[in-house]
Amino acid sequence: MNNIGKYISSSGLARHNLSSDKNIHWNMGTEILYEHSIKLGLGIVGKGGALVVETGVHTGRSATDKFIVKEASSKDNIWWGKVNASISEENFDKIHSQILNYLEQRDLYVQDLYGGTDPAHRISVRAISPSPWHSLFIRNLLVRPDVAALADFLPEFTILHAPEMKVDPAEVGTNSETVITLNMAKKLVLIAGTSYAGEMKKSVFSILNYLLPEQGIMPMHCSANIGNDGDTAIFFGLSGTGKTTLSADPERRLIGDDEHGWSDTSVFNFEGGCYAKVIRLSQEAEPEIYATTSMFGTVLENVVIDPDTRELDLDDGTKAENTRAAYPITSIPNTTEGGVGSPPKNIIMLTADAFGVMPPMARLTPEQAMYHFMSGYTAKVAGTEKGLGKEPVATFSACFGAPFMPRHPSVYGNLLREKIARHEVTCWLVNTGWTGGVYGVGHRMPIKYTRALLHGALDGTLNDVEFRIDPNFGFEIPLSCPGVDSAVLDPRGTWADGDAYDAQAAHLVGLFRNNFTEYETHVDESVKAAGPIL
Repeated sequence: MNNIGKYISSSGLARHNLSSDKNIHWNMGTEILYEHSIKLGLGIVGKGGALVVETGVHTGRSATDKFIVKEASSKDNIWWGKVNASISEENFDKIHSQILNYLEQRDLYVQDLYGGTDPAHRISVRAISPSPWHSLFIRNLLVRPDVAALADFLPEFTILHAPEMKVDPAEVGTNSETVITLNMAKKLVLIAGTSYAGEMKKSVFSILNYLLPEQGIMPMHCSANIGNDGDTAIFFGLSGTGKTTLSADPERRLIGDDEHGWSDTSVFNFEGGCYAKVIRLSQEAEPEIYATTSMFGTVLENVVIDPDTRELDLDDGTKAENTRAAYPITSIPNTTEGGVGSPPKNIIMLTADAFGVMPPMARLTPEQAMYHFMSGYTAKVAGTEKGLGKEPVATFSACFGAPFMPRHPSVYGNLLREKIARHEVTCWLVNTGWTGGVYGVGHRMPIKYTRALLHGALDGTLNDVEFRIDPNFGFEIPLSCPGVDSAVLDPRGTWADGDAYDAQAAHLVGLFRNNFTEYETHVDESVKAAGPIL
């Protein structure tokens, strides 16, 4: 091998059964990875300096192409089913052999990184790819070791990434020519047939989400920030609910925007970067994130760019609705040093309710928090995903991140309830979706009201106001909040037709109850009773 670079690990590629006479680029920095991406025709520079790339046919995760190997060490701990599909060890080995052969014929880029900012609970990860921009992506998103650690870096887990290689489904037992598969026993991730870079980092999350509960640590698909008094807040939420936007608060310091662990002493980031959705991003509403789209070092996926002026058009979803910016967390001005905060004082569960039923904010009991955490509700509307019609579609993703949770949701739900009780955490449900009617009739909740309510919750202002009990969901709704029109706090009152609201509320309650039936045998009566009432 022709190993190139200043930071070559003594633990070479032979440990991964890779042998080649090609160039192996070790732990290259941003500038070189830019140069190589441009020379190979894989990216162009946008105005301001971001590297603009395209991911081809896959502009998001390939959920039906993701598998976990059913092997002896982990098979009894996995929540097998539609979320965690299995693949045999034999088929995994076939794919592994094909990827090794594919990679040996190409120049490769190696990044040695950590998953997790807490040294006591992180894993060491080596990502190997023939694509320099993917190497930059994962370098942005995971945690970079100190330079001194790179010489003897020993990876616990390895990602073999072959975005242009396709597998034969009939031969290897997959659903298509694309595959993302994890083998816990071999500590190996294989990715082929997709250039969507998010598959790389999400695989690391799946590993941590499997390992950490055995250590009593709660892994969470959430953002987190910290106030001037050292108070940590956690934001759960699916894509499109505002998780990244609302945690990037100029009055609070960001810990991270996507995945964290909650130990007895801290909340720590799994990442060293952010992967923000940028379609129709507003400079006024989200100035910190907006600024990263014209920064050197940022990778922009599927963003429309003028080939002559290099001006970006963030409002154009021609290439994808799921346009993304991947940047180091240090690109955001208000961040915590080391990506660690204290255990949380507040938990925020975000939903974009397109049915117009949910209030803009509600306070939850620990049992209600566990119920809504295991439900993981939001709603999709036309324009956010192919194939959606005019009516909203309810989406339930357990733990607000089911695709990355290898264990049963009750494992994470019970951990959450135990930690809420131990640390005396206040839990809130926040609706960033529609008010005044269903999607197409009402309008999106003004972000200024959402921010005002969040500030009221986090600074304690809402502790001094009067609450009422919602008749459908049983949680507490504040009657007032500084900076918020009180009329908005009563969702039924914002509708022109109260009977129509009642009908829509009954419909949504039924969807919640139907979804939760698969979890009822795994939770106690108090959690079942915390759900909505028909």
